[in-house]
Amino acid sequence: MLIDYKNVNIYQHSDKPVLKNVNFHVDEGEFIYIIGRVGSGKSSLLKTIYFELDIDEADSATVLDMNITGLKRKYIPALRRQMGIVFQDFQLLTDRTVEKNLKFVLKATGWKNKKEINNRIDEVLADVGLSDKKDKMPHELSGGEQQRIAIARAILNKPRLIVADEPTGNLDPETASSIIQLLRQISQTGTAVIMSTHNIPLLDKYPGIVYRCADNQLEEVTNDFNKIQLAYDDDETA
Repeated sequence: MLIDYKNVNIYQHSDKPVLKNVNFHVDEGEFIYIIGRVGSGKSSLLKTIYFELDIDEADSATVLDMNITGLKRKYIPALRRQMGIVFQDFQLLTDRTVEKNLKFVLKATGWKNKKEINNRIDEVLADVGLSDKKDKMPHELSGGEQQRIAIARAILNKPRLIVADEPTGNLDPETASSIIQLLRQISQTGTAVIMSTHNIPLLDKYPGIVYRCADNQLEEVTNDFNKIQLAYDDDETA
């Protein structure tokens, strides 16, 4: 099991938990949506998974086989190398080409052989359908292309897990659909994908396991259309 949370309390800027008694489990190859209105705890949950937010209260909490309650900072880099992270705003380095963005990550994570680095970059760009964009600067790419490069960056080290925080939030519906399709393809290779989203209609087109954040709780609502619809209505009125 890649993630196993049992009765976890998650805090963010308050002495009251934003999510309490969280039970959340992720296995290899699963595609998981986290839904819920703004401020319901979606991003806070994801931040605990990629170690931007500490877990201090839990019966148990493991990520990638490591107990993360009171996790020492020295262990975080090695754990992060086993996961890819995709953000809504892409977070590409704007002063360098696509190729140099990807090369920067590989070198930072210990790759040294020049041929292996170049081959891996070519592989991931082919995977996301952007082999012809290697020499482009980020500002020369569309939003959808920038997000595909962000996904290419996330899969460079063949991660066991991808965490995607609102990856379609800045994209038009057609482009958003293509990004979800790409992430679904990645999950079919065995890499689990956890994705927060407000784009509820895509859940019907690309089914997965669905968890909803509401009222300081996280609950699985995969087959509960009413609760999924509530999340959609919340977003429409927020």
